[in-house]
Amino acid sequence: MTKRKTFSKEFKLEAVRLLEQADRSPNEIATDLGIRRNQLYKWQTQLKANGNDAFRGAGRKPANQSDELTRLRKAQYRGRS
Repeated sequence: MTKRKTFSKEFKLEAVRLLEQADRSPNEIATDLGIRRNQLYKWQTQLKANGNDAFRGAGRKPANQSDELTRLRKAQYRGRS
């Protein structure tokens, strides 16, 4: 199993800037950055939708790491039976 790559907010912002302003194709940009082309478009969409709030966290939490809210919801659901 391979570990997922993580990218900083600055990296994502620069990648989107290159996509929008560069005279190169999205394929070339993605190849140079070591990412998939559709990832560029995903980041672009997230930036347009969320502005300065885009790319705030470290992504999804691992499946084995449950946060407090999820734990409480599960406990509440079990209590309904």
